[in-house]
Amino acid sequence: MLGPSLDTLPEETMTDLNPQARQMADESMVRNLAAQARAIWPQEVELIRRYALPPAIRILDAGCGTGEAASRLAELFPRSQVLGVDIIDPHLELARARYARLAPRLSFKHQSIYELEAPDGTFDLTVCRHVMHSIPYPDRVLGELVRVTRRGGRLHLIPEDYGMLHFQRGALDPRDFWHEAPPRFGEATGTDLFIGRNVYGILAGLGLADISVDYVVVDTLRVPRETFAAILQAWRDGYVESIGQLTRFTSQQAEAYFDQMIANIRDPRGYAVWMVPVVSARLP
Repeated sequence: MLGPSLDTLPEETMTDLNPQARQMADESMVRNLAAQARAIWPQEVELIRRYALPPAIRILDAGCGTGEAASRLAELFPRSQVLGVDIIDPHLELARARYARLAPRLSFKHQSIYELEAPDGTFDLTVCRHVMHSIPYPDRVLGELVRVTRRGGRLHLIPEDYGMLHFQRGALDPRDFWHEAPPRFGEATGTDLFIGRNVYGILAGLGLADISVDYVVVDTLRVPRETFAAILQAWRDGYVESIGQLTRFTSQQAEAYFDQMIANIRDPRGYAVWMVPVVSARLP
Protein backbone atom coordinates (compact mmCIF):
# COMPACT_ATOMS: atom_id res chain seq x y z
CA MET A 1 0.00 0.00 0.00
CA LEU A 2 1.43 3.37 -1.09
CA GLY A 3 -0.57 5.59 1.26
CA PRO A 4 -1.67 5.34 4.89
CA SER A 5 -4.78 3.49 5.89
CA LEU A 6 -7.82 5.59 6.68
CA ASP A 7 -7.46 4.73 10.36
CA THR A 8 -3.87 5.96 10.66
CA LEU A 9 -4.16 9.30 8.86
CA PRO A 10 -2.82 12.06 11.17
CA GLU A 11 -5.54 14.21 12.69
CA GLU A 12 -3.74 17.40 11.62
CA THR A 13 -4.78 16.72 8.03
CA MET A 14 -8.42 16.14 8.99
CA THR A 15 -9.49 19.75 9.24
CA ASP A 16 -12.44 21.75 8.00
CA LEU A 17 -10.17 23.02 5.23
CA ASN A 18 -9.53 19.51 3.92
CA PRO A 19 -12.80 17.57 4.17
CA GLN A 20 -11.66 14.95 1.65
CA ALA A 21 -8.36 14.28 3.44
CA ARG A 22 -9.08 10.58 3.89
CA GLN A 23 -9.81 10.07 0.21
CA MET A 24 -6.82 12.17 -0.82
CA ALA A 25 -4.49 10.08 1.36
CA ASP A 26 -5.84 6.69 0.29
CA GLU A 27 -3.66 4.48 -1.93
CA SER A 28 -6.31 4.80 -4.66
CA MET A 29 -5.34 8.46 -5.00
CA VAL A 30 -1.77 7.49 -5.89
CA ARG A 31 -3.17 5.38 -8.74
CA ASN A 32 -5.58 8.14 -9.71
CA LEU A 33 -2.91 10.84 -9.93
CA ALA A 34 -0.69 8.62 -12.06
CA ALA A 35 -3.49 7.70 -14.47
CA GLN A 36 -4.73 11.29 -14.71
CA ALA A 37 -1.22 12.50 -15.55
CA ARG A 38 -0.88 9.89 -18.31
CA ALA A 39 -4.26 10.87 -19.71
CA ILE A 40 -4.06 14.65 -19.41
CA TRP A 41 -0.42 15.73 -19.70
CA PRO A 42 0.08 15.05 -23.45
CA GLN A 43 -2.60 17.65 -24.27
CA GLU A 44 -1.95 19.89 -21.27
CA VAL A 45 1.73 20.41 -22.07
CA GLU A 46 0.82 22.06 -25.37
CA LEU A 47 -1.22 24.66 -23.47
CA ILE A 48 1.72 25.33 -21.15
CA ARG A 49 4.06 25.76 -24.12
CA ARG A 50 1.68 28.40 -25.42
CA TYR A 51 2.62 30.63 -22.47
CA ALA A 52 6.08 31.01 -24.08
CA LEU A 53 7.86 31.03 -20.72
CA PRO A 54 11.67 31.08 -20.56
CA PRO A 55 13.49 27.91 -19.42
CA ALA A 56 14.88 29.39 -16.17
CA ILE A 57 11.78 30.13 -14.10
CA ARG A 58 10.43 29.54 -10.61
CA ILE A 59 7.44 27.21 -10.53
CA LEU A 60 5.04 26.31 -7.72
CA ASP A 61 2.86 23.19 -7.84
CA ALA A 62 0.28 23.83 -5.12
CA GLY A 63 -1.32 20.60 -3.92
CA CYS A 64 1.34 18.57 -5.73
CA GLY A 65 0.29 15.13 -4.48
CA THR A 66 2.83 12.53 -5.55
CA GLY A 67 4.72 14.91 -7.84
CA GLU A 68 3.34 13.72 -11.17
CA ALA A 69 2.99 17.25 -12.58
CA ALA A 70 5.89 18.84 -10.70
CA SER A 71 8.32 16.31 -12.15
CA ARG A 72 7.01 16.85 -15.66
CA LEU A 73 7.32 20.62 -15.23
CA ALA A 74 10.91 20.24 -14.04
CA GLU A 75 11.69 18.26 -17.19
CA LEU A 76 9.81 20.67 -19.46
CA PHE A 77 11.75 23.65 -18.04
CA PRO A 78 15.25 22.18 -17.57
CA ARG A 79 16.72 25.26 -15.89
CA SER A 80 13.76 25.91 -13.61
CA GLN A 81 13.37 25.69 -9.84
CA VAL A 82 10.19 23.75 -9.02
CA LEU A 83 8.58 23.54 -5.58
CA GLY A 84 5.75 21.12 -4.87
CA VAL A 85 3.71 21.62 -1.70
CA ASP A 86 1.08 19.40 -0.10
CA ILE A 87 -0.15 18.38 3.36
CA ILE A 88 -0.22 14.61 2.80
CA ASP A 89 3.22 13.56 4.02
CA PRO A 90 3.23 10.04 2.52
CA HIS A 91 2.60 11.59 -0.90
CA LEU A 92 5.49 14.00 -0.37
CA GLU A 93 7.78 11.16 0.72
CA LEU A 94 6.84 9.16 -2.35
CA ALA A 95 7.47 12.17 -4.60
CA ARG A 96 10.91 12.79 -3.09
CA ALA A 97 11.89 9.16 -3.58
CA ARG A 98 10.56 8.90 -7.12
CA TYR A 99 12.13 12.11 -8.40
CA ALA A 100 15.36 12.31 -6.43
CA ARG A 101 17.23 12.51 -9.75
CA LEU A 102 15.72 15.98 -10.30
CA ALA A 103 16.80 17.36 -6.91
CA PRO A 104 17.70 20.00 -5.88
CA ARG A 105 15.94 21.77 -8.78
CA LEU A 106 12.77 19.93 -7.78
CA SER A 107 11.83 19.93 -4.09
CA PHE A 108 8.77 19.03 -2.04
CA LYS A 109 7.59 20.62 1.21
CA HIS A 110 4.73 20.23 3.67
CA GLN A 111 2.68 23.43 3.35
CA SER A 112 -0.98 24.37 3.31
CA ILE A 113 -2.11 26.04 0.12
CA TYR A 114 -4.27 28.30 2.28
CA GLU A 115 -1.12 29.74 3.90
CA LEU A 116 1.87 29.44 1.60
CA GLU A 117 5.24 30.34 3.07
CA ALA A 118 6.57 32.08 -0.05
CA PRO A 119 6.85 35.89 -0.11
CA ASP A 120 4.66 37.91 -2.46
CA GLY A 121 5.57 37.63 -6.13
CA THR A 122 7.89 34.64 -5.81
CA PHE A 123 6.85 32.44 -8.74
CA ASP A 124 6.75 32.90 -12.50
CA LEU A 125 4.32 30.01 -12.98
CA THR A 126 1.90 28.84 -10.29
CA VAL A 127 0.14 25.55 -10.95
CA CYS A 128 -2.77 23.97 -9.09
CA ARG A 129 -4.22 20.78 -10.57
CA HIS A 130 -7.02 18.51 -9.33
CA VAL A 131 -7.41 20.38 -6.03
CA MET A 132 -10.11 23.05 -6.25
CA HIS A 133 -13.02 20.61 -6.30
CA SER A 134 -11.87 18.97 -3.05
CA ILE A 135 -11.55 22.01 -0.79
CA PRO A 136 -13.88 24.64 0.69
CA TYR A 137 -13.21 28.34 0.15
CA PRO A 138 -11.47 27.99 -3.24
CA ASP A 139 -11.53 31.78 -3.57
CA ARG A 140 -9.17 31.98 -0.58
CA VAL A 141 -6.76 29.56 -2.19
CA LEU A 142 -6.89 31.36 -5.52
CA GLY A 143 -6.14 34.61 -3.73
CA GLU A 144 -3.12 32.99 -2.09
CA LEU A 145 -1.90 31.63 -5.44
CA VAL A 146 -2.20 35.11 -6.92
CA ARG A 147 -0.27 36.56 -3.99
CA VAL A 148 2.79 34.37 -4.54
CA THR A 149 2.86 34.88 -8.32
CA ARG A 150 4.90 37.75 -9.74
CA ARG A 151 3.45 40.51 -11.91
CA GLY A 152 3.38 39.22 -15.45
CA GLY A 153 3.47 35.64 -14.15
CA ARG A 154 1.01 32.91 -14.97
CA LEU A 155 -1.58 30.85 -13.13
CA HIS A 156 -2.31 27.41 -14.57
CA LEU A 157 -5.24 25.52 -13.05
CA ILE A 158 -7.12 22.28 -13.57
CA PRO A 159 -10.36 22.75 -11.61
CA GLU A 160 -12.38 19.58 -12.11
CA ASP A 161 -16.08 19.74 -12.98
CA TYR A 162 -18.20 16.64 -12.49
CA GLY A 163 -20.91 17.88 -14.81
CA MET A 164 -18.51 17.29 -17.71
CA LEU A 165 -18.40 13.48 -17.70
CA HIS A 166 -20.43 11.60 -20.29
CA PHE A 167 -20.95 7.87 -20.65
CA GLN A 168 -23.28 5.67 -22.63
CA ARG A 169 -26.40 4.32 -21.03
CA GLY A 170 -26.58 0.64 -20.11
CA ALA A 171 -28.65 -1.12 -17.47
CA LEU A 172 -28.04 2.08 -15.47
CA ASP A 173 -28.03 5.64 -16.78
CA PRO A 174 -24.82 7.39 -15.66
CA ARG A 175 -26.54 10.73 -16.14
CA ASP A 176 -28.60 9.99 -13.03
CA PHE A 177 -25.46 9.43 -10.98
CA TRP A 178 -23.53 12.49 -12.17
CA HIS A 179 -26.61 14.71 -11.91
CA GLU A 180 -27.29 13.85 -8.28
CA ALA A 181 -24.18 12.53 -6.53
CA PRO A 182 -21.75 15.47 -7.01
CA PRO A 183 -24.05 18.22 -5.67
CA ARG A 184 -25.06 16.10 -2.66
CA PHE A 185 -21.46 15.16 -1.95
CA GLY A 186 -20.40 18.78 -2.31
CA GLU A 187 -23.11 20.03 0.05
CA ALA A 188 -22.08 17.48 2.67
CA THR A 189 -18.37 18.35 2.45
CA GLY A 190 -18.60 22.09 1.82
CA THR A 191 -16.98 21.75 -1.59
CA ASP A 192 -17.91 22.64 -5.17
CA LEU A 193 -17.65 19.68 -7.51
CA PHE A 194 -18.62 21.98 -10.39
CA ILE A 195 -15.82 24.46 -9.67
CA GLY A 196 -14.47 24.12 -13.20
CA ARG A 197 -17.15 26.42 -14.55
CA ASN A 198 -16.84 28.90 -11.67
CA VAL A 199 -13.10 29.63 -11.57
CA TYR A 200 -13.25 32.10 -14.46
CA GLY A 201 -15.49 34.44 -12.47
CA ILE A 202 -13.31 34.20 -9.35
CA LEU A 203 -10.17 35.08 -11.32
CA ALA A 204 -11.94 37.96 -13.03
CA GLY A 205 -12.96 39.27 -9.62
CA LEU A 206 -9.33 39.12 -8.52
CA GLY A 207 -8.39 41.40 -11.41
CA LEU A 208 -6.39 38.93 -13.46
CA ALA A 209 -5.79 39.43 -17.18
CA ASP A 210 -5.81 37.18 -20.25
CA ILE A 211 -8.06 34.61 -18.57
CA SER A 212 -8.63 31.61 -20.80
CA VAL A 213 -10.55 28.36 -20.44
CA ASP A 214 -9.39 25.47 -22.58
CA TYR A 215 -10.24 21.79 -22.41
CA VAL A 216 -8.27 18.59 -22.34
CA VAL A 217 -10.45 15.90 -23.90
CA VAL A 218 -10.05 12.63 -22.05
CA ASP A 219 -12.00 10.23 -24.21
CA THR A 220 -11.79 6.76 -25.68
CA LEU A 221 -10.34 8.11 -28.94
CA ARG A 222 -7.51 10.29 -27.57
CA VAL A 223 -6.55 8.34 -24.44
CA PRO A 224 -5.82 4.61 -24.12
CA ARG A 225 -8.91 2.90 -22.82
CA GLU A 226 -7.08 1.24 -19.93
CA THR A 227 -5.66 4.60 -18.81
CA PHE A 228 -9.13 6.15 -18.82
CA ALA A 229 -10.55 3.09 -17.05
CA ALA A 230 -7.83 3.32 -14.39
CA ILE A 231 -9.07 6.80 -13.43
CA LEU A 232 -12.61 5.52 -12.89
CA GLN A 233 -11.34 2.48 -11.00
CA ALA A 234 -9.39 4.70 -8.61
CA TRP A 235 -12.42 6.95 -8.09
CA ARG A 236 -14.55 3.89 -7.38
CA ASP A 237 -12.08 2.42 -4.91
CA GLY A 238 -11.53 5.71 -3.09
CA TYR A 239 -15.02 7.17 -2.99
CA VAL A 240 -17.88 4.65 -3.04
CA GLU A 241 -17.87 4.30 0.74
CA SER A 242 -18.25 8.04 1.34
CA ILE A 243 -20.73 8.38 -1.53
CA GLY A 244 -22.83 5.80 0.28
CA GLN A 245 -22.63 7.84 3.47
CA LEU A 246 -23.26 11.30 2.00
CA THR A 247 -25.69 10.84 -0.91
CA ARG A 248 -28.89 8.92 -1.60
CA PHE A 249 -26.88 6.23 -3.39
CA THR A 250 -25.73 3.25 -1.37
CA SER A 251 -22.10 2.21 -1.69
CA GLN A 252 -23.23 -0.83 -3.65
CA GLN A 253 -25.25 1.32 -6.05
CA ALA A 254 -22.34 3.72 -6.53
CA GLU A 255 -20.02 0.80 -7.24
CA ALA A 256 -22.47 -0.56 -9.82
CA TYR A 257 -22.52 2.78 -11.64
CA PHE A 258 -18.72 2.94 -11.68
CA ASP A 259 -18.44 -0.66 -12.87
CA GLN A 260 -20.79 0.07 -15.75
CA MET A 261 -18.85 3.21 -16.73
CA ILE A 262 -15.58 1.27 -16.63
CA ALA A 263 -17.14 -1.40 -18.87
CA ASN A 264 -18.31 1.35 -21.25
CA ILE A 265 -14.75 2.67 -21.51
CA ARG A 266 -13.31 -0.80 -22.13
CA ASP A 267 -15.89 -1.75 -24.75
CA PRO A 268 -14.13 -1.44 -28.15
CA ARG A 269 -17.37 -0.05 -29.59
CA GLY A 270 -18.09 2.19 -26.61
CA TYR A 271 -17.46 5.91 -26.33
CA ALA A 272 -16.99 7.97 -23.16
CA VAL A 273 -15.57 11.42 -22.53
CA TRP A 274 -14.39 13.61 -19.65
CA MET A 275 -13.98 17.28 -20.54
CA VAL A 276 -11.25 18.63 -18.25
CA PRO A 277 -11.13 22.44 -17.88
CA VAL A 278 -7.70 24.06 -17.98
CA VAL A 279 -7.88 27.66 -16.78
CA SER A 280 -5.00 30.09 -17.15
CA ALA A 281 -4.52 33.75 -16.36
CA ARG A 282 -1.81 36.39 -16.22
CA LEU A 283 -1.10 38.76 -13.36
CA PRO A 284 -1.26 42.30 -14.77
